[in-house]
Amino acid sequence: MSDRAEKTRIKRIIKLLLETYPNPVTELVYSNNFQLLVAVILSAQCTDKRVNIVTENLFKRYKNPQDMASLDWEALAEEIKTCGLFRSKSKNIVAASRILMEKYNSQVPQSRAELESLPGVGRKTANVVLNVAFNKQVMPVDTHVFRVSRRAGFSKGTTPRAVEEDLMRIIPLKLTGAIHHCLILHGRQICKARRPQCEECRLSHLCPRFGI
Repeated sequence: MSDRAEKTRIKRIIKLLLETYPNPVTELVYSNNFQLLVAVILSAQCTDKRVNIVTENLFKRYKNPQDMASLDWEALAEEIKTCGLFRSKSKNIVAASRILMEKYNSQVPQSRAELESLPGVGRKTANVVLNVAFNKQVMPVDTHVFRVSRRAGFSKGTTPRAVEEDLMRIIPLKLTGAIHHCLILHGRQICKARRPQCEECRLSHLCPRFGI
């Protein structure tokens, strides 16, 4: 396929994704940037659905870094134990809350470097916060974005960072936030890991899996 044809194919996929998932947003439920940060930390190796179940009551009692920083990590671990990796997550959330109080006036910072300096925050988590909370033109790559991007021929990268860099080259900057969520939704609903529902996929005629 020529470069021109490939660019046209990608544009058509982007258009279809936006039509299929209009106004896409995160499925995490939160009330402020701090709660978003906590929810994203909790979402590592855990579904958004499970995180929302856990945070429904948690966020009623702990609304800001001061509330969370006052906890012992063991107490928080008991409240989030159904999320998986709950001990390390609880330690990181309490530690990050204390750093936010002491260093950032209880505000979530708006730079990737500062976010990644917080316990439990890697590049993907930082990018999600930057994307969702601050509308930054970044491309978080979780397992769904990674899988769908490779299947759709957006990237041949073998690491999340490589896929992120490829996506940032081909997705218009103004659409990075929307396409990030579209790829997640498509991965959850159609382009599933074990049994992709190709017969129901609106992108199948443009997918390299079918010989394009």
